[in-house]
Amino acid sequence: MASPVEQFRLTPLVPIEIGDVDISLTNSSAFMIAAVAVVTLFLTLSMRSGKLVPGRWQSMAELSYEFIANMVRDNVGRDGRQYFPFIFTLFMFILAGNLLGMLPYAYTFTSQIVVTFGLAFVVFIGVTIIGLVRHGTHFFTYFFPDGAPLWMAPLLVPIEVISYLSRPVSLSVRLFANMMAGHTMMKVFGGFTVALAFLGFAPLAMIIALTGFEILVAFLQAYVFTVLTCIYLHDAIHLH
Repeated sequence: MASPVEQFRLTPLVPIEIGDVDISLTNSSAFMIAAVAVVTLFLTLSMRSGKLVPGRWQSMAELSYEFIANMVRDNVGRDGRQYFPFIFTLFMFILAGNLLGMLPYAYTFTSQIVVTFGLAFVVFIGVTIIGLVRHGTHFFTYFFPDGAPLWMAPLLVPIEVISYLSRPVSLSVRLFANMMAGHTMMKVFGGFTVALAFLGFAPLAMIIALTGFEILVAFLQAYVFTVLTCIYLHDAIHLH
């Protein structure tokens, strides 16, 4: 039986090298393209008719829109409306990647730390730029809480700076670790199911339950990544 981590191996599908730079199309990048295509098709086709009484697909698209719109409004405020397209795109991309990874023989690109860190780093840089543009040098007062005594600045400022700089790390590791651990566990239990097939329905029931749990985790991790992005955006806009 193949190793449980074998499923995370990067495989070049279309080898492309420019000088010493390898920009090959891999299974990971192929599923990223697939995620973008799936989300685009889902939103385009479901909203094409735009019926007053929505059908199933249109209802799902509208629920997705309302879900993220409410998240932005509750966690960022009215000033966050202009950033809704980015937040919505981020959520749908991560969710599509997580769910595509549940298909047999599919590749879960959100189980790659380089992918999740890339997403988290974009959020981090974007939020920091927004804070600097809106507040100028006053943005740096974020690292010294209001009401704190001045003599505690040498202690509080480094703590706040380290906490701020660790955001992309914690944001990326949370998504990467959960997706990788979940799929590794499913691979291990899948091997047990095959080996213990003589026991009847019990092993199959276990793997079905784990699959349902992983689908729930796929939604949950997309939500957590997005809501934390909203919270970071709120801090950049309101500085508290």
